[in-house]
Amino acid sequence: MRPGFVDPVLGSQRVFRRVLEAMAHPGRIVTLDALIEAPAPLAPASAAVCLTLLDFETPLWLDDAARSREAVEWLRFHCGVPLVEGPESARFALVLAPAAMPAFGEFDLGTDVMPDRSATLILQVDALTAGAGARLAGPGIADTTRLDVAGAPPRFWDLVRGNGMHFPRGVDLLLAAGPCLAALPRTVRVRDD
Repeated sequence: MRPGFVDPVLGSQRVFRRVLEAMAHPGRIVTLDALIEAPAPLAPASAAVCLTLLDFETPLWLDDAARSREAVEWLRFHCGVPLVEGPESARFALVLAPAAMPAFGEFDLGTDVMPDRSATLILQVDALTAGAGARLAGPGIADTTRLDVAGAPPRFWDLVRGNGMHFPRGVDLLLAAGPCLAALPRTVRVRDD
């Protein structure tokens, strides 16, 4: 079994602060400095987010790419997380093959009364690049910002645009690439150039 954080308390606190920073500033790329020997095929940022946000009360859905025996055992051992079969039952989803991921509407979007009950998707992508790609606006962004997401499916920005139309309902996205993380909460708006 591969280890989790060297110091579980300090490691999870540092990652949690970085997740909060990413969520507060959509499209901003943050680097996680927690050293984790993640099991294949998890990237260090995906693994660190799982160790920080998942526990025995957070049902997790895994796409087929994330269902390696080693990754499943590691997640169960370190997080105690219950795995669910359908995306609609998940509070969190770990998607390592974004090109084959379900539409956001297949996940729990929350309700108008309880939008906080929606799912958070952790999407592992090839790379994140600031200053290029889609133009984003919304709370936490001074004017606009740009984010390029390599490895996302061609329909990705249409999905993000449609997700925002459900506000206050909708999923929140955490994009992980290597040790880097960016967030696209449901409040983000994709602007047309």
